[in-house]
Amino acid sequence: MTKLADQERRSAPTPSGEVGLLIAREVDPGHEADFERWARGILTAAAAFPGHLGYGLFRPNGPGEPWFLVHRFRDAEAHARWDDSEERAAWFDRADGHHREVDRRRLSGIEGWFVPPGRSVQAAPPRWKMTLTAVLGIFPISLFAGTVLQPLLGDLPLLVRTALIAVLFSSLMSYAVMPGLTKALGRWLYR
Repeated sequence: MTKLADQERRSAPTPSGEVGLLIAREVDPGHEADFERWARGILTAAAAFPGHLGYGLFRPNGPGEPWFLVHRFRDAEAHARWDDSEERAAWFDRADGHHREVDRRRLSGIEGWFVPPGRSVQAAPPRWKMTLTAVLGIFPISLFAGTVLQPLLGDLPLLVRTALIAVLFSSLMSYAVMPGLTKALGRWLYR
């Protein structure tokens, strides 16, 4: 069994059942535009499948670094339908041979917060370390929301107030707090 297949098998879906894929591909110099067309085509094709929740394409940070493709599926069955489809196989038949997969992660739960910025995809830290790090991030945001935001938003309907706090909480955790904590605690997390 290949290393990639073994990693894929060890992943487990989130309690909600969602499956996220983060795929790293190396592209030969001079073939970036061709790869980008191919990647956008295969991502768009996957988006048409039932249960596909969204996708992204991320350019490399610098020359020679991998491109990243991201897929989200409602559940493992939706992912399997795409993965086993003739349409996906046809897209790979059309690939020009100037790009290759170098890593694949099936993100299940909070592991997505632990992909270090600017680094290649790697195995997630142990779950207890991820949980402890998430608590360190959640605590100050919860304290801020409870002491500062709740009084300011107190006149809004409960659903609106809760939605605003959820958007703020998710955005801060995903874009500010967890990238910072992952970087600061990187040696401990990935030891």
